[in-house]
Amino acid sequence: MVSVQTPDWVKDAVFYQIFPDRFARSAALQASKPRHLEAWDAPPTALGYKGGDLLGVTEHLAHIQDLGATAIYFCPIFQATANHRYHTHDYYVVDPLLGGNAAFRTLLDEAHRRGIRVVLDGVFNHVSRGFFYFNDILENGTNSPYLDWFTIHGFPLNAYDETRPPGYSAWWGLRQLPRLNTDDPGAREYIMKVGEYWLRQGIDGWRLDVPQEIRAVGFWEEFRNRVKAINRDAYIVGEIWNEATPYLQGDRFDGVMNYLFTAATLGFAGGDRIVPAMVEGKGYNPREPMPGTAYAERLNWLLGLYPWEIQLTQMNLLDSHDTARAISILGGDAAGVRLATLLLMTFPGAPCIFAGDEIGQEGGVPDYDSRRSFPWDHPEVWKNGVLAYHRALIALRRAHRPLRRGTFQSLCADADTIVFARRFSGDVLIVAANRGIEARRIEIPVNDLYLTASSVEVVFPRPDLLTWGAFDGGGATGRVVEGKLSLDLAPRSGVVLKAA
Repeated sequence: MVSVQTPDWVKDAVFYQIFPDRFARSAALQASKPRHLEAWDAPPTALGYKGGDLLGVTEHLAHIQDLGATAIYFCPIFQATANHRYHTHDYYVVDPLLGGNAAFRTLLDEAHRRGIRVVLDGVFNHVSRGFFYFNDILENGTNSPYLDWFTIHGFPLNAYDETRPPGYSAWWGLRQLPRLNTDDPGAREYIMKVGEYWLRQGIDGWRLDVPQEIRAVGFWEEFRNRVKAINRDAYIVGEIWNEATPYLQGDRFDGVMNYLFTAATLGFAGGDRIVPAMVEGKGYNPREPMPGTAYAERLNWLLGLYPWEIQLTQMNLLDSHDTARAISILGGDAAGVRLATLLLMTFPGAPCIFAGDEIGQEGGVPDYDSRRSFPWDHPEVWKNGVLAYHRALIALRRAHRPLRRGTFQSLCADADTIVFARRFSGDVLIVAANRGIEARRIEIPVNDLYLTASSVEVVFPRPDLLTWGAFDGGGATGRVVEGKLSLDLAPRSGVVLKAA
């Protein structure tokens, strides 16, 4: 049995996901930008570049810090031939449009100075047609020394001729994405050295793109060992949308992007407001309304899948660059997103916010619509109440250790409500949510949790202030009588309670 050890800092982290092309442009790099960039405020397209860069991120680190986020997860930053940069051209070169390696050095140093960790996206399953080792095969055919780095089916290769089969294995059959043969020792060692190189440059971890598609025996075990040998606190998180038990036993990853939590939470909080077109064809399934009873069962099932150390370092999320925004999935239902955000911030694991969610940014399908540019120059479109709500919830999480490291216990649930407790070293917080359209009185059995406590305090938010931005941290209390707390919960609202 492998001893499960995960990075301690992740248990206390709040992640902020950035899609670099769309986050911010620095005036300091404008003179070096190429022509033919899309207008920043124009709707995004599948292939167009907006020209966001890493110095722009550096200039807005104060926003991330003020939000309360303590780590950034970047979508790919390496030189590539797509605005999303999943078509890697050179793993050792930060894309010139992002400002190159120098801009990344500046960003990394300033982020660390502010206490913000940086996790990079490792796209190691496939590369671009311009990747040197594949390009050598295109140039030299059967004379290339790198034939075994890829799976070649026959010559000539048709890397650009859409009328013929490509002649090589490609991700999802997309000829612009040749798949690496990670069974080959040379290709395997190349990826291992890339992982090590950026750890030595000071990054704090890797998010791994489609890691389940790399099936070479021992590959991820070796990757973990070599990364952890450089920094044992490095975070390794995989993009796996479904159950990931083989990868979360302590010998591969520290967590995965927890889309199982995403689907269940949107299903509960959104109910019948989910827009089916926004979730079709995805690797998760928030299509059907989920009653509170089923939601409670699902959360308990999720928490039983993996060791507890892994649960505390899962990357929990409501949306990402690969999905529609939660607000769009729920058809503009702000109350549903508010409830889902409350649950995100109070469930075991590290919450992750996709940049723009904190100001109520919308975005649907196809994927590039959810990757809209951040409207820095148009504060009038920001939903400042949404921002205040996020800040308050993150502050709550950071102030209360049970929400970061505490055990999880379901207390009660019915069609529209769920109540659970988080406990750490004698401190207990209760989270109660009502997704229904009518007020509810909930009787919560708490004597096993509070022991001698006779009252509770509402620490988030006051029941009469359950709207975006209307946050007041104090005031209300409740009485515990004969082991039960009687709580009146407003429609479509949630609260967090603490023993007084």
